[in-house]
Amino acid sequence: MALAHHYRILGLRTGASFEDVKLAYRNLARLYHPDLNPGNDQAKERFIQATQAYEALVAALPKVAVPRRSPQASVQSRPQASPQGSPQSSSRSQTQIPQPQIPKPAPAAETKLENTSTVQPVPGGSPVEQSLKATSFETLRHLLSHQRFPRAVALVEGLAQRFPEDPEVRQWHAITYYRWGHDLINQGNLKKAEACLKKAHRIDPHNKSLGQAIQQDFQRLAQLSQNSVA
Repeated sequence: MALAHHYRILGLRTGASFEDVKLAYRNLARLYHPDLNPGNDQAKERFIQATQAYEALVAALPKVAVPRRSPQASVQSRPQASPQGSPQSSSRSQTQIPQPQIPKPAPAAETKLENTSTVQPVPGGSPVEQSLKATSFETLRHLLSHQRFPRAVALVEGLAQRFPEDPEVRQWHAITYYRWGHDLINQGNLKKAEACLKKAHRIDPHNKSLGQAIQQDFQRLAQLSQNSVA
């Protein structure tokens, strides 16, 4: 498919910069994300199309290095020098000592799809569907291992539409939302984390091991919410 088509999906002119592609995708993802448009199949389809277009453009465009800070920004952010040995200088040097980071809890082991290599056959599926499922699972494992959760969600949303009666796809669907919610808790985005965990439970409510992992994160979520209020 021509790159011009992917640019049009993101609302960009052909040849737009890598930064413009990222910004356009971020805006569309916020607008059409399934969590923000429950039951809206059209929004879900737009979200999937935008994600596929973004992935195609990222693969085709040259990698862009992270820009360095401008000299002006560096000067502005640099604190003014204080006389050596003054109390102010000593105080500032103490506040700049990095604090040790508290390790974040890892997701439940049974939700680590990266450790799974087998894929169950699609119930009543054709060889083409079997191949599609296996290929999609490899992509999903890669996305989860690199914590690319929005793209992983877009992938499993598409799989759930294609294979609505496949219990394994349903499990992947729920686990992906759980993994994203777990990561959002670690990032401090508690409201969005709660939405992801609730959706994970709705998708696969009879999965006991996943349910226990979700409950543990709900407890951690409640504790963090109380700490933020206190």
